[in-house]
Parts: sequence; C-alpha cells; structure tokens
Amino acid sequence: MSLVVQKYGGSSVADAPAIRRVAQRIAAYREAGHEVVVVVSAMGDSTDELIDLAAAVSPAPPARELDMLLTAGERISMALLAMALTDTGHEARSFTGSQAGMITDAEHGKARIIDVTPGRIRQALDDGAIAIVAGFQGVSQTTKDITTLGRGGSDTTAVALAAALGADVCEIYTDVDGIFTADPRIVPLAHRIPLVSHEEMLEMAAAGAKVLHLRAVEYARRYRVPLHVRSSFSDRMGTLIVEGGAHFPVGPEQFYDSGNEVSPMEQPIISGVAHDASQGKVTLIGVPDVPGKAAAVFQIVAAAAANVDMIVQNVSTEITGRTDISFTLPTDDAAQVVDALTTARDKLSFLSLEYSDQIGKLSLIGAGMRSHPGVSARLFAALSEAGVNIQMISTSEIRISVVTAKDDLDRAVRAVHTAFELDSANGEAVVYGGTGR
Repeated sequence: MSLVVQKYGGSSVADAPAIRRVAQRIAAYREAGHEVVVVVSAMGDSTDELIDLAAAVSPAPPARELDMLLTAGERISMALLAMALTDTGHEARSFTGSQAGMITDAEHGKARIIDVTPGRIRQALDDGAIAIVAGFQGVSQTTKDITTLGRGGSDTTAVALAAALGADVCEIYTDVDGIFTADPRIVPLAHRIPLVSHEEMLEMAAAGAKVLHLRAVEYARRYRVPLHVRSSFSDRMGTLIVEGGAHFPVGPEQFYDSGNEVSPMEQPIISGVAHDASQGKVTLIGVPDVPGKAAAVFQIVAAAAANVDMIVQNVSTEITGRTDISFTLPTDDAAQVVDALTTARDKLSFLSLEYSDQIGKLSLIGAGMRSHPGVSARLFAALSEAGVNIQMISTSEIRISVVTAKDDLDRAVRAVHTAFELDSANGEAVVYGGTGR
C-alpha cells in the first residue's frame, strides 16, 4: 500500500460531471489499497469570478477580506468532491487549508508556507477515510487569519502535504497529458516529455512553463517528492519528475520503478522550449559606473517586493563614466518598481528610465547542455533564420534564455523547437479542457 497525494486543477473539477469523474478515479486508487489525500482547486473560473465580484463591490478590497472571499472557491470544491466520493461507497472527509495544518506567514494574497502539521489528515487516513483538502490556502502563524498562497497555490499545497506526510508520489492532474516540449497552443507538434529531473523542471517552470508552478517544484526538489503531471481526462501516463531510487504507483495497479528508466546515454540534449510573455524590461540609462551603485538600484527594487529575472549591465564609456542597466521582471510588479526608481532618481543619479512590456522570454532547457557544445550557436542561428532579434541573453548550466520583442515570441518558439528536432511525428498535442490547468 502506498500513500498518494493527488491535486486536481480547476478544469478537472469544473462542473458536477467532472467532479463525479474525478471521484471515480480517486475511488479506484482507494480500492487498490492505497491511502489517498486529494487537494482541489476552485471549480473552473470561479476564483476569477470571485475577484470580479470583489472589484464590483469595492475598488480596493482589504487584503484580509479578499483572502477570506477567495478561499470559498476551494471549500466548495472539497465539499462537493467529498459528497461524490461518499456516493462511491468510500468515506471522505473534507478539510480547509487551516484544518489540514497549512501554516503560513501573514502576507495576504501571496503567503508562504512555513510549516505543515497534518495531524487531522493523518488521523483521517488511519481511520480508512479519503482526505480532501482545499488548496491555495492556509492560516497565518502570527495573526491566525486565513491566507491564500497566490498563483500555483494548490500545486504548492499538494507538494507540501506530500512532503509532510511522507507520500510515495504527488500526482498533479490538469487538462493536458503532462509536460510538453513547448506550449501545445503555440507549437501543435510539441510532444510529451516522459521523464525529467527536478532540476530541469525547476528551470522550465522558472522560464514560463505554466503547467506546474515554480514554488511547487522548489518544494518537491527540496524534499525529494516524486511528481507525476498528468491529465484527469485520460488514463495516459504523464510526465514523471523524479530522481533515482524511486518506486511509486502511476495508476491503481501500475508502478514506476527507476531501475527501468531510460539510461542517461539515451536522454535528449534538450528537454524543451519554454516561453514567458508576462515580463517587462526596465532600463536605467546613464547610471554612474561606481562601486555600490548597482547595489543601491536593486535594494530599491527588492524593497518594492519585485522578483528580478534577467540583468544586463553595459560596458561604461570612458568619457562619461556612466553605464546602462537593464533588467526584466513580472509586469505585475513593474508599476511599483518604476515609481520607486523614479522617486530615487536623484539618489541614484541616472539620466533617464525606460520601461517596455512589449517583450517576451524564450528559454531552451536541457541537462544535456553540460556536455554538448554548439547548443548556443544552433539556438542563435535558428532565431536569425526566423528574423528574430535578441535583446538580452542569460544562461545557467542547463538553460539559455533570450529576450525578444513580444510580437516575435511565438515565431521564435516554433523556430527553435523545430531547429532542435523536437517536433512530434505523431500528431498534435491535446488540451482537453482548453485551459492548461
């Protein structure tokens, strides 16, 4: 018997028939003898609808009350799923995030998990019940207020529970058949990646791959939780995100054994092409090229609670002794950062500031880059042949990222995907629910 944590996204529990279908899948695992903990997102687009409702009532709703409102979506899902499971003949108990022991900091809207105390979940499993947990939410350790975890919060809830409970695997159910070599909406010939490391998946999530959130992958890597990203609309194998020495169920009666995985010699050089069209670029022109000036710039950015991605500093000119600093960040953080830097212009002594949200980031990811020269040349050649200009470049051991004009991004993704022979010969990828979550 294994302990399996399953997470179902909004498209998987979008309506009553979908909830009943999910209940049958969960019941099959329980009937095979596995202990099952389920984390659910809000139904369909109900979180967006709640946000719109709040905006209609108040132009600036208090963060505490907005969190209280938004957690209602997951509570609806968990209760309905528990009812559906009861009708299959299995005892199911639903729990809010706070009841499940998800302890967070006090940051409303983007709280971080600081501890998990799943005593009530463990007791439910010991009693033979299926535990259903509302994702995306917890309770502040200091204020005792309800908090939400922000984007990807249900994924993070599931992985955190899996780590705390010592689960054998955490299954992330969505409406696509796993992680693909590119977004199937942009590259119809993208194909499913059967096996990927936590390290590669971390780079893909950070580079813009939307199926699995970065925070969840970070948590899984830290606690060595095997992940299985798959579709709730089919019984196909998805993508396994795992390190060596793993043995866990991939179905009610099927198991994965790392001893049977593909040898490293057969692993592809490139795992996939990720893209992100939700970033902006800030350029500070004429920054004095003196020690401590860059530190001062990014201290102000950090104080604005923005996550900086790529940074480029030009070589300063001898005549002026000034340089330009460019960096990218999420567009949601841009206004606050631009305001903070503009306010500090006299202190920082830069000449002018430029901001653009008309950029996109393309990233090529693969552990095989470490030992295969020529990957960069091939990437840049593919972009050149597609007529795509590069604005910024950054690299890691297993990733090369470039910034292009937003209008060129889709074309660039397709060109690079083809250049690295990632196109599938088996037809188009399927997005069952149409949302990719």
